[in-house]
Amino acid sequence: MLLIHGLHFNNLRGDLFGGLTAAIVALPLALAFGVSSGIGPVAGLFGAICVGLFAALFGGTPAQVSGPTGPMTVVMAAVFTDFVSRDPQAGPLLAFTVVLLAGGFQILFGLMKLGKYVTLVPFPVISGFMTGIGVIIILLQLGPLLGQPAIGGVVASIEAIPAEVSHLNPIALLLGALTLATVVFWPKRLSSFVPPSLAALVIATLMALVIPGHESLPVIGTIPSGLPQLHLPLVDTELLQEMLTAALMLAALGAIDSLLTSLVADNLSKTQHDSDRELIGQGVGNVVAGLAGGLPGAGATMRTVVNIRAGGKTPLSGAVHALVLLLIVLGAGTLAESIPHCVLAGILIKVGLDIIDWGFLRRVHRAPPFVALLMFLVLGLTVFVDLITAVGVGVFLANMYTVKRLSDVQVDAVEALADDDQTLSEAEREQLAAAGGRVVLYHFNGPVSFGAAKGIQKKLASARSHDKLLLDFSAVPYVDVSTALALEELIIDSRRSGADVYLVGLQATVEGVLRRMRVLRRLPEHHILADRPTAIAHACRAIVQVA
Repeated sequence: MLLIHGLHFNNLRGDLFGGLTAAIVALPLALAFGVSSGIGPVAGLFGAICVGLFAALFGGTPAQVSGPTGPMTVVMAAVFTDFVSRDPQAGPLLAFTVVLLAGGFQILFGLMKLGKYVTLVPFPVISGFMTGIGVIIILLQLGPLLGQPAIGGVVASIEAIPAEVSHLNPIALLLGALTLATVVFWPKRLSSFVPPSLAALVIATLMALVIPGHESLPVIGTIPSGLPQLHLPLVDTELLQEMLTAALMLAALGAIDSLLTSLVADNLSKTQHDSDRELIGQGVGNVVAGLAGGLPGAGATMRTVVNIRAGGKTPLSGAVHALVLLLIVLGAGTLAESIPHCVLAGILIKVGLDIIDWGFLRRVHRAPPFVALLMFLVLGLTVFVDLITAVGVGVFLANMYTVKRLSDVQVDAVEALADDDQTLSEAEREQLAAAGGRVVLYHFNGPVSFGAAKGIQKKLASARSHDKLLLDFSAVPYVDVSTALALEELIIDSRRSGADVYLVGLQATVEGVLRRMRVLRRLPEHHILADRPTAIAHACRAIVQVA
């Protein structure tokens, strides 16, 4: 049990309710993903069971619930269709082997400790992503709330609203509104015993069974039963490259999807996940899913939020979610077959409202324009394009903005020290004054990144009219390759114009980069000096000797 990250039994009731509620919510989603993949509803259930159970046991996000997700299902559908079209008999086994390989890649990602790079997502991106997920949940549940079948895709759901309103089912709307009201207004003193979502589910479903006209309500319906068959890996050497490419795509998509959901879980549960362990857990889950003939999965934002809102806090909740689905597959499905879709819609609309980052939206007008625009851009891309594109674009723009701001700070930190500068010693000031302006000293402060390299180079260009250019790097702990190459260009241009360049106080890391890039070969060794007083004295003596 010590090997299970975050496991304890101090929240047993909350974990049981959270897992049960997440399973009820996951059931129709798993069936729908299975159907949309082209493999069948049972594949969706087996994917939810395998990934949900093993990601909970071996993962690094205690309250996360995993299973088939939209992005993973879309890729898997393309993989399955492609391989089946090539070989109708072996195609399914090849597709499930791709799922297994994807899990192997994810385990490798975790062992290589790549998870930390996904968690470095700026707040406006997380805020836009969370708000976008909330909006998607609400839009997709409007149809079921009105008694109409769910429509895949946000745009299609929006376009269908007028028709759904004109053909709404009053009973479905009534039950959905009752469910939503129960979740919102359920007494807090009862929440510790019965989570609002579970209470709403039971109350509204029981009412649906007795209300006149309930026969017209769409319900979950018949649930397939039985254990999975073992799908042993099959490799076609002619298709190996395509299989590895598809597996790598699924692995990367699942890793990003899972770790972004982990960030959402952290935000809601006020905990800190282990990214690398989460990747390993997701990988183990997908390996088992591939062997069981299930869909690949990832951390599922909607189900994770449902779990946390219902009281789930530890991996036990994710395991309970998977075991409940297993019981349903084994024959207990009749207990859930009569749940109306409108009841689930009412629960999920409340989940969507809770996910939206209302706190930031209320203060967005006070945020810098770029931050506000970035948040709304990520929100729009999440809703109308997809999660991966939204986060990719958001992180890229945020990083570019950050690099620009840091570059400006680094450029401003480069200052010329004149002969009246009080940071210099009296001897240094006297020597610079005696040089009559023919020796110029620039002091660098802090790390110098590639973003600042060109700006600094432009700033130092004014020094080319001087005879001696001293660059004090004593306060610089780090430079990158771009900075090194820009410095080399500056040295070349300065020497062409007749000015000598001196590098002062290079720290070991900085000197290492410059030597590896062979920049220091552009200078005589006696122009690479350990301290500023020695460098000033050396340059001033050279001026006197020339004179």
